[in-house]
Parts: sequence; C-alpha cells; structure tokens
Amino acid sequence: MAKPADLELDADQIVAAAISILGEGGLDAVSMRSVAARLGVSPVPLYSRVGNKEALIEAIADRLLADLAPPDSADQPWTAYAPRWAGELRTRLGQLRDSRLVVAARRQAYVEASRPLLETMRRDGMATDAAVRACRLIMWATVGFVALEAGAQPPPGGPSRKVRAGGDAQGVSAADADTLFQLHIRYLVEGIARDAHTTGEEQ
Repeated sequence: MAKPADLELDADQIVAAAISILGEGGLDAVSMRSVAARLGVSPVPLYSRVGNKEALIEAIADRLLADLAPPDSADQPWTAYAPRWAGELRTRLGQLRDSRLVVAARRQAYVEASRPLLETMRRDGMATDAAVRACRLIMWATVGFVALEAGAQPPPGGPSRKVRAGGDAQGVSAADADTLFQLHIRYLVEGIARDAHTTGEEQ
C-alpha cells in the first residue's frame, strides 16, 4: 500500500531533490533510490512521475536550462546579445559539480534554451537556417568550453604576470578562463556575423 508521502509526491519535488544530490555528489550519486531516500519515499512513485533515471537526468537538464534569456532590448543587435546569452549558459552549466551532465543533456533542453538567441538573430534579419546554425555553433562552443574548463588546473605557484591571460602552459587560473571564454565567444560571433554578411545569409 502506498504511503501518504508517496501519493503527495510531484515531479518538481523529485527533480529538486535530484539536483541537490547532483550538487553534493556528482552524477554517479543520482539514482532513483538515492532520490527516493532523500524524499523519504519508496522508489516506486518516482518511476510513475518522471520515468527512469535517463528521464530524470533529462528533467534535471531541462530545469537547469529553463528561462535562459538575459534581458533583451529591441535596439541591441544579436552580436551584443549572443555573448551575454553564452555567458548565462556558461554560468548555469558551471553550477554543476559533474561536467558529464553538461554533455549528457538531451538535445531538446538546449533547443529550448537557444530560442531567445534564435529570435534575436531572426529579428535582426538573419535567415532562419543561418540563425539555427549560428545558435548551434555558439551553444556547442559554450558547452565544450565548460566541459574542458571543469578539468582545468591553475598554474602552480599562482598566475604568472609575464604571459597574457590563458598563455601559461602550466595551467589556467579562473581569471584566465573568464578571459579565454570572452575571447572564444567574441571571435566566434565576429566570424558568424562576417560570414552572414559576405554570403548574404541576412535577409
């Protein structure tokens, strides 16, 4: 017979508990059993409300990437909005203790997260297929950067003042990573904008 707590459980509570466990112990710590234990219920109702573990991971990604839309204004071009959007995506993904979830997130979560950026590009006259490609390039660049950034180590003995940010072969400091990311996205956005202009992908 189901316990009252089992009957009152909803999907939002399950996802919130899973995110808490993810932050504490990484992806390996997240299981239907560990989430059920956190909530004080049996694992059975979790399957009926969110599905299996794979579906739970998808739900975590959906929650983390929801409402990924920095404030926008009609007079801001997409080339200015895109770095802000990418920065917000990096911040959201950077909150994860385990970078494997960054690349494990299902396509739909990223598609939904990219809609504000896509709409800004289309508003500025970029053709739909060019805008989709541009969003994908910026998104993949950000996801890949975050995944690699998670394993970066600072230079032994602290940052060197003799090299430019990100140029120390011994490691990457947090400040270096910020600079590298800004350059990474700036170069990409400038290249996309130049390509769209020269190939007539803006209409």
